[in-house]
Amino acid sequence: MSDNDGKKTLGLRGGARPGNVKQSFSHGRTKNVVVETKRKRVVVPKPGAAKPGGGAAPSGDPSRRPAGISDAEMARRMKALQAAKAREAEEAAAREAAEKAREEERARRRAEQEAKEREQREAEERARQKAEEEERKRKEAEEAAKRAAAAPAPEEPKAARAPASKPAPAATPRKQDREREQRGRGKGRDDNRRSGKLTLGQATGGEGNRQRSMAAMKRKQERARQKAMGGTVEREKVIRDVQLPEAIVVSELANRMAERVADVVKSLMQMGMMVTQNQTIDADTAELIIEEFGHKVTRVSDSDVEDVIKEVEDSEDDLQPRPPVITIMGHVDHGKTSLLDAIRDARVVAGEAGGITQHIGAYQVKTDGGTTLTFLDTPGHAAFTSMRSRGAQVTDIVVLVVAADDAVMPQTIEAINHAKAAEVPMIVAINKVDKPDANPDKVRTDLLQHEVIVEKMSGDVQDVEVSAITGQGLDELLEAIALQAEILELKANPNRAAQGAVIEAQLDVGRGPVATVLVQNGTLRQGDIFVVGEQYGKVRALINDKGERVKEAGPSVPVEVLGLNGTPEAGDVLNVTETEAQAREIAAYREQAAKDKRAAAGAATTLEQLMQKAKEDENVAELPILVKADVQGSAEAIVQAMEKIGNEEVRVRVLHSGVGAITETDVGLAEASGAPVFGFNVRANASARNTANQKGVEIRYYSVIYDLVDDVKAAASGLLSAEIREKFIGYAEIREVFKVTGVGKVAGCLVTEGVARRSAGVRLLRDNVVIHEGTLKTLKRFKDEVAEVQSGQECGMAFENYDDIRQGDVIEIFEREEVTRTLD
Repeated sequence: MSDNDGKKTLGLRGGARPGNVKQSFSHGRTKNVVVETKRKRVVVPKPGAAKPGGGAAPSGDPSRRPAGISDAEMARRMKALQAAKAREAEEAAAREAAEKAREEERARRRAEQEAKEREQREAEERARQKAEEEERKRKEAEEAAKRAAAAPAPEEPKAARAPASKPAPAATPRKQDREREQRGRGKGRDDNRRSGKLTLGQATGGEGNRQRSMAAMKRKQERARQKAMGGTVEREKVIRDVQLPEAIVVSELANRMAERVADVVKSLMQMGMMVTQNQTIDADTAELIIEEFGHKVTRVSDSDVEDVIKEVEDSEDDLQPRPPVITIMGHVDHGKTSLLDAIRDARVVAGEAGGITQHIGAYQVKTDGGTTLTFLDTPGHAAFTSMRSRGAQVTDIVVLVVAADDAVMPQTIEAINHAKAAEVPMIVAINKVDKPDANPDKVRTDLLQHEVIVEKMSGDVQDVEVSAITGQGLDELLEAIALQAEILELKANPNRAAQGAVIEAQLDVGRGPVATVLVQNGTLRQGDIFVVGEQYGKVRALINDKGERVKEAGPSVPVEVLGLNGTPEAGDVLNVTETEAQAREIAAYREQAAKDKRAAAGAATTLEQLMQKAKEDENVAELPILVKADVQGSAEAIVQAMEKIGNEEVRVRVLHSGVGAITETDVGLAEASGAPVFGFNVRANASARNTANQKGVEIRYYSVIYDLVDDVKAAASGLLSAEIREKFIGYAEIREVFKVTGVGKVAGCLVTEGVARRSAGVRLLRDNVVIHEGTLKTLKRFKDEVAEVQSGQECGMAFENYDDIRQGDVIEIFEREEVTRTLD
């Protein structure tokens, strides 16, 4: 509250009233207010006024004092504030004193360090000067001795004691001292900085981050021992057997010999080969190096990887009886599969296209007597030669089926040859004896031409007359098979790693590569790791001929094997290995060997062969095709049939053959080569069909191999050039030669044989030698131009662009016709 005079009256709590303000006085510009209370008189400084002792006004100012604070409390707080400020001042003074003490301590330590370094430098300088003085005295003594020995004068010793020239002691410049001191300080700081770090070399106890090997320590001990014995004793040379492959790296060769790589490289350079330790050398060069170092050579090859699957001879105690494997062979349509159906009581033919077997079927049959028999049914068509050959290779007994109404046919003869080559016993089954025109005796007689003598013809080959339709003779056939198997005494060891033959292989859409395997020895179990041809895998599942899953398959048991990494070739041998690495290595070696073999077969070795091959390819027309089949055996049979189609002018070239559905990749290859795609019991997928429609690639489907071979043969026949045949139609004799203005020479002729036609070709013969061949310019009868002149009539002839005709010449008249050629 302010009055008109500018004086400020404060209303204070605790009894102060406005009327109690007595007076105000000022110190300079700041006015103080005197307040009288009932207790005492207080001078309150105006807000912002300075205290007499300096600093801000105390918080006892009524305008700044918090409400409810008494004077005593205010005084107490003021004392606490002053005490805090006093303590703060004392602490600051203590900190300054401690800092000053630390600075003095650092200065003292620096002085001590400098004094110590100075003393060290002085000591080093004194030692250096002392060493120099001793060296100088030694040299003076040596010079004095030399002079005394050279001059025998009595004064010489005195001269020696007083040398003529005395070198001044070397003084170190002050600048060099300073540089040396700085280097010493830097080195000291570096050492101090690194002294607390632990390096790998320090941790392992090595010097310079290196540690001696055990071999180095042994060599050091050996040298110390030899030195203690008083001489160097040559160590005995260790002769090693070094396995040498067809190619080896220099460093690997040194390791196998236990020699230094540098020594091996040096030896090679002395032989004129500038190589490094990472280069490869051939086996012959490596053998020379090994012999030079005194080691023995053991030559090995890449094929040694197959040593793990070598044949193991089984002892007689391990062998157990096994079922016989019987192969049904013979000509097509002679009833092989029907006969097997009657034995199995199944209907396999109904599922075969065209009523013929186009795969190798493997089945197990249990007879009424409890005997288990394994049957293989092979195709009879000419294209399946290789399949019949495989059937004969894995079989124990061959049943040759011959139709009684058809006698011996080409495929029958081929089956006989396969059986003889495999050296397996044969049983002749004369089928279709129920037909009215059956003649079993004719079959027996025809077999004599091929050195097959049946028992009824006083031979040793069993023959049984059977009928697949009526079941006649089936029991006798099974009895004959059982008798033959008993004679063979077939045995195998089931307690060993399995070995078998691939009867058939295919690429199944849902199951992947599937192989039908006939186990020949051992037992194939689920989970076994195996290698088959160029493929390997692990048995994921085994399925028998009835479609049932089994855990294992013993000798003579046919099963479908799932778990291959690719489709093997039919006829490949399956072997079980211990590890997957072995199987993979063997498969890789076989694949590389097959690739090298194909490359060597297709490559020309000399320039003449290369030129000859190019010339043959230029003159031969090719029909490129792509073949996809359902199983490997059918694809192989089709390819072999295609190779037989053609002659010296045209041939069929199979660009690609495989197993499985026709894919977009196949269509792309066919489109690039302009080839059709043939599918045998397979179809193209949706993308392949769309691509074929867009690119105009022809895809043909077949289920009977006859039709496929015939169509390809017809297509290849279209590439043959038409055959030009000449047909002689007449002869004419020139009786007179006339000169006609504007025409030239015209021959007056008599047609002696046949007919003369205007459109035909002619040859002019003189003394039976062809003088000219061409066409007629004119053919006239009297004055009229005619188309032809019959035998016995006269006519006039003139040749096109030829006038040298004489009386007595003979004109030969012929016509050319084109004949379309076909492949046989």
